[in-house]
Parts: sequence; structure tokens; C-alpha cells
Amino acid sequence: MSHTVLAQATAGSNPVLNIAIFLVFVIGTLGIVFYVNSRHAKKTASDFYTAGGGFSGTQNGFAIAGDYLSAASFLGIAGAIAVTGYDGFLYSIGFLVAWLVALLLVAELLRNTGRFTMGDVLAFRMRQRPVRAAAATSTLAVSFFYLLAQMAGAGALVSLLLGVSGGFAQGVVIAIVGAVMITYVLIGGMRGTTWVQMIKAVLLIAGVLIMTIWALALFGFNFSALLGAAVQANPEDGAGLLSPGLKYGTSFTSKIDFISLGLALVLGTAGLPHVLMRFYTVPTAKEARRSVEWAIWLIGLFYLFTLVIGYAAGALVGPETIQNSPGSVNSAAPLLAFELGGPVLLGIISAVAFATILAVVAGLTITASASFAHDVYINVIRRGQVSDVQATEVRVARRTAVTIGVIAIVGGILARNQNVAFLVALAFAVAASANLPTILYSLFWKRFNTTGALFSIYGGLAVVVILIIFSPVVSGNPETASTPSIFSNADFALFPLSNPGLVSIPASFLLGVIGTYVGQKRHDGSKYAEMEVRSLTGAHIAKAESH
Repeated sequence: MSHTVLAQATAGSNPVLNIAIFLVFVIGTLGIVFYVNSRHAKKTASDFYTAGGGFSGTQNGFAIAGDYLSAASFLGIAGAIAVTGYDGFLYSIGFLVAWLVALLLVAELLRNTGRFTMGDVLAFRMRQRPVRAAAATSTLAVSFFYLLAQMAGAGALVSLLLGVSGGFAQGVVIAIVGAVMITYVLIGGMRGTTWVQMIKAVLLIAGVLIMTIWALALFGFNFSALLGAAVQANPEDGAGLLSPGLKYGTSFTSKIDFISLGLALVLGTAGLPHVLMRFYTVPTAKEARRSVEWAIWLIGLFYLFTLVIGYAAGALVGPETIQNSPGSVNSAAPLLAFELGGPVLLGIISAVAFATILAVVAGLTITASASFAHDVYINVIRRGQVSDVQATEVRVARRTAVTIGVIAIVGGILARNQNVAFLVALAFAVAASANLPTILYSLFWKRFNTTGALFSIYGGLAVVVILIIFSPVVSGNPETASTPSIFSNADFALFPLSNPGLVSIPASFLLGVIGTYVGQKRHDGSKYAEMEVRSLTGAHIAKAESH
């Protein structure tokens, strides 16, 4: 299929219909946020950050799925599969397998040892002010990279719907998305955001299920026929769609890049701050574990659907059309929706994708603002010397949310042509490099100390950010780069890998060990013993609740 679908989808679709569907969703979800917020008069920090721990494991499982299934999962992976086939599906595998690490090593233990943020866990055993500042720094960095992907996806999606192709117009679209996201956070806090995430998870999985069944029906529910059509629609790389190596097998560097990407995806989830914070929205560690189990089933089901959608987009729309559309590969799923059901299905699926982006960026913004307000402002800058801690924390968090939203808008405009799945993979690399080693060492290594935590967080963060800056993602030769560069006219790519996880993650683990042995040899064994009991039993939580 040539550019017919692209021309129809961008020019022949009904912008008024698309805008109406978007407005119905935005107004509807804002109404839900208002309603949920009005039912709970308390405006404490606990209520704003974690909804007072009042959600069940099932509810939180749906919310986690809504938080985790981002624009990368729906837009980026579908496009990657449509264009690169087997290699694109590796994103789905990595994103799903990562939850086993989160389930087995992190979910229950964090719920039992922390209150709001990762800084709470680290500060229990170590010097409070330096580790809280470090934890907040890494949280803000991960959130920034993740927000880049969501905002880029929003720009691509709405630009396709409205036929907008100019850089300035796409920038305006991204700014509007950012403004709506900030509104969600300021009005509803974590409680309102969680309800939006639950609704969004149901809508997204239902929408993708409809597209999957519809696409398979066109090929007599014969998946092999669908794969054959995808191969025929790609005369240049068709044979490579069904076997590994189309993107990550062209050279030795690309093969190493694939290993680096896989490592970042599998280890990154357990270090994502907005995912970790969701474990505090349930009352017990048992519910935290149950919420992860629900999330794994929902997320796994969704990723099976992306396999069908990606190949269907390649077969029915064509890789050339996808790559030449506004937003490039990120437009594969919306273009497939138009091919299947015309302007109405395009509008509905795009509204669901828009909901996906809003829910994820709202969760990210709450996490980042909570980390700054709780860890940095209250405990580092003011040293806990605040007359009304609860009110002050919420006020600072709200102001921080606005600031983060503005920064995300600017970053999203710069990164609007990148594949959102690839941008999220960078966020996973940052999370796995800056957060995961410190969390695991704190929970499982008795000797680990403050110096080790600072070396691991700051060192891992410095390594991963520097490698990203000097990677082909930021600059590079557009004729040879496997992915578009943010600054395509410059070439200062000194590091050959697009994803730095293979280097930065082991470096962070090593720095944690070095810092621990370089730092003060004395360690408080009683504190570690108490933390071990807390992490395994959650006894202190039950005691606090009984009072």
C-alpha cells in the first residue's frame, strides 16, 4: 500500500470528529478526577502522593498496567514491529520479563520499608540528607527521560489526527498535552491519577483487542497469512521481518547494542520511580504482590496483541507509508486503525492512546514532584524544620509539578521525531544504572553504607547520562545512524552504542562496591537487622496502623 492511507488519514479524516472524541475523553476524565477528589476532604501529603494507601491489589494492578503501558508500548512497539519485525517484538519481551525482577526482588520489600519515595528506603539505614538528595536527583532524571518519550508520542499522535506536519504546530500540540497533564496532577493528586490509569488500562486493552480481532479476521484468523502479507508488503526487508537481525544484526556494534538494550529493559522496571511509588498506594505488602501479579497478566496479554497489530500495520499500511507519516513509526497503530475502521476507529484508538499518554505523564509528574518536595525540600533544604509539614509538602509538590511539566514540554518538542519505545529504553537504562543497584544493595547487603549509595547513584547517573549525550541518539550521521538523532546536523557521537545499559549498569554496581569500601568501615548492623525484619514482615506497618 502506498501513500493512500497516509493521505486519507491526515487529510481525509475528520478533524472535528477527532477533536470531539478527544474532548469527550478529557472532560470525562477530568470530571472523574474532580469527583474522586471531592469525596476525600483530606489534603495530606500521604493522600496527595499515595492516595493514603487505600487501593486494593486488583485496583492497583490495573493502575500499574495503565501506568506502565505507555506510548512506547502502544505506539512505539507497534511501529517497531511493523518496520523491523522480530527485532521490534524484542521490546515487548524485555518490558514483560522485567516484571519478574520487580515481583521477586522489589515489590514487597519496598512496600514494607518505605513510605512515599525511594529516598525513604535509603534514609532508614544511612545518613538521611545526602542519600535523599541523591535519590531525588536520580528520580528526576529518570522521570525526565520517560517524559520525553510520552510527549514525543503525544506530538506524533495529535499531529497525525489533525494533519499537522510543521515543527511549530507540533510544538503547540505538545504544549497543550503538557498543560492538560499538569491539570490532572494539580486537581486529583495520586487518587485521581490512579482512577484515570485504571480506566485507561481497560480502554487500551479493549481497544487493542478489537484491532487484533479485526486484523486477524481479514486474514481468516490465520496468523501465518498475516505474516506472509507483511513480508510481501515490504519488498526491501520482507524476509528479515520474521527472523532476528533486521535492525540489531547488521553489524557487530548493532548486536552489542541489542544486548545492551535487553539488559536495560529487563533490569530497568525495578528501578522506575513511578512504578516503585505505586507499591505505596496499597495497604499491605500482600496487596503489593497481588497488584504485580495482576499487572503481569494484563501487560502480558497486551504485548501479545502488539505482535498482531505491528505485523498487521506492516501488511495493511506498509512500512514506507508509516515511516513517511507525521511521527514516523509512532503512527503505525493509528494508521492501522484508520485502514481497519476509517475515521471513527482512528479517532477512538487515538483518544485511547492520548489517554495512555496523559495517565503515564501524570504518574511520572506526581512521582518527580513528590521526590523533590518530600526528599529535597522538607528533609534536605528545611531539615524537617517546618511548622506545617503536610501542607507545605503538598504546596511544594504542586509547584514542582508545574515546573516539571514545562521542562517536559520543551524536551518533548526537541525529541518529537524519535521512536518513543527507544526513548523509553533510555529511561530504563537510567533507572537500572542509577536506582536498581542502590535499592538491591540497601535491601540485601549488610555492609552497604552512605558512601556506597552516593557512588552508585551519582556515579551510575553520571556514566549513563554522559554516554547518552555522546551516543548516536543525541548526534550522529543521519545516513548511517540506525535511529534518528535529536541533533541530526551535529556529529559528536563518541560512544557507539545507542543504549548505554551494557556499560552503565555494571559500572553502577561496581561503583557501589567501591564506594562502600572507600567509605566509613563502620556500619550499623542493628539498623540492617531491623530493616531486614521490616522488609520481610512489614510488622512496623501493622503496629503503626493499630495505633
